Amino acid sequence: MPKLNVAVIYGSRSCEHEVSVVSALQLMEAADSEQYNIVPVYITKEGLWYTGDALRKIETYRNFNPMSAGLKRIIFDLTTGAGDIWEWPPQRTGLFSKLQKPLVRLDCAIPVLHGLHGEDGTVQGLLELLNIPYTSTGVLGSSLGMDKIAVKLLLRGAGYPVLDFIWFTREQWERDARKWIDRIETQLKYPVFVKPSSLGSSIGISKATDRASLEEAVRVGASYDSRLLVEAGIEHPTEINCSALGFGESVRTSVCEMPVPSSDDQFLTFWEKYLRNSGSKNPESRGMKNLSRVLPAPIGETLTETIQKMTEEIFRLLNCKGVVRIDYIIDENDILYVNEPNTIPGSMAFYLWKASGLSFSQLVDEMVKNAFEASAEKNKSVFAYDSTILDKVISGAKGSKLK
Repeated sequence: MPKLNVAVIYGSRSCEHEVSVVSALQLMEAADSEQYNIVPVYITKEGLWYTGDALRKIETYRNFNPMSAGLKRIIFDLTTGAGDIWEWPPQRTGLFSKLQKPLVRLDCAIPVLHGLHGEDGTVQGLLELLNIPYTSTGVLGSSLGMDKIAVKLLLRGAGYPVLDFIWFTREQWERDARKWIDRIETQLKYPVFVKPSSLGSSIGISKATDRASLEEAVRVGASYDSRLLVEAGIEHPTEINCSALGFGESVRTSVCEMPVPSSDDQFLTFWEKYLRNSGSKNPESRGMKNLSRVLPAPIGETLTETIQKMTEEIFRLLNCKGVVRIDYIIDENDILYVNEPNTIPGSMAFYLWKASGLSFSQLVDEMVKNAFEASAEKNKSVFAYDSTILDKVISGAKGSKLK
């Protein structure tokens, strides 16, 4: 059986660019080379797309040079179902300057993109237009999962417990900051956390304990996003994460984990998540894997089952597929809250599945299988409808001319 040509798409114009690179390299290392011809597709911070063997080495990204040997700038053939990747600009050869053949024809794509311009439904929309099977959640679930405001409103409306919050736009704050400060101080109590609506990896998140720190937290958050969430803080929170894997009615959940910060911080910072042990030479120790954690989380069987059931339900609510991680918070009174979904989790949450008896290589296999199942289900639908509208419009136009 021939190998599948599988594109791993990563990088992009995102504050989480480097996190995406690490996650993608981990996945490419884990994928079964007997089954897949892995095609790295790297999107630079400027939005240029490249492929080439040099992209398999992490040193390539330290001072990325597009002129390095073995790198080719590329574009996708936008024809539905083609799946072709072409070198760009095209290399013209021969007497009649005929175009070269495509570099590769893809069978499947694995988006390993964190944050905007990738995890938010934009790349998923491209892949939908191309009609290429892909492993991540689709356009709707991806865009909802990326937007903290929208997903909290959805979860609250669906009856899931979320922390109290207020949201506003950067423009509203700039017009009348005092109005929003008064509202925050009336409806919430310090401490509060100010979060850009569409960022992950704890980037741009600040804790505010009084009016002065609130103003500074909003200033920081507003530098990253035009929509801001202010969320009630809780004393001594415990974070619990759980992953779901599958498509449609076939969904399973992982063991739960308890990330452990190295200090008394109220939340896990970018440093805690990605840099704490980043000097390790073991590829599996980079990215989210380097975070200290307790696996399985020591929260008892009943709470574990509650979180796993909720994770599966939210997975279906957002119409997810592939691998997703849902993050939760438990307060000092043991009350559980849904924090947020991650439709493309850091390191693809492979550490949770490894603890559940599934290797990273097997996880990739499952994700690819889900991609083909979802594509087949989509293609059962009708995408064309014959009507006489154009005939009537043309007839009407001709009639107008005769008059």
